[in-house]
Amino acid sequence: MNREKVVFAFFIVLALTLNFGFYVGEIDDPAHHNVYELFFAIVVSLIATVLKFGDRTHIGAVLLATSLVADLQLVAAAVVWGFAEHVSATGMTPAIMASVVSLSAGALLANITSVILLMVETILVRR
Repeated sequence: MNREKVVFAFFIVLALTLNFGFYVGEIDDPAHHNVYELFFAIVVSLIATVLKFGDRTHIGAVLLATSLVADLQLVAAAVVWGFAEHVSATGMTPAIMASVVSLSAGALLANITSVILLMVETILVRR
């Protein structure tokens, strides 16, 4: 068993599950979406991105691209949340929370794509 591959897969799947955990709930209800879960989703997604930099294959490039998309959308969600909480006079509204969760949903799709590509790569290596 290759420990490097285990760590790589662990962070890819963890990024997906943390993102999914943040996404689940009423789209416009801040009580259903924990800011710390978003923070951990960002951190784990960034770690997964760094782990993908060493792969020089075509599928590795696509994996890196999906990870960069997830990072961008999660960071954008955090910026929107931070702006709403600390800059905006209206604070967190249901519309802003819906935007944050929608950005997280885009990252979730990118993470799902990444996990599917990881499974495809694993199946191809086995053959």
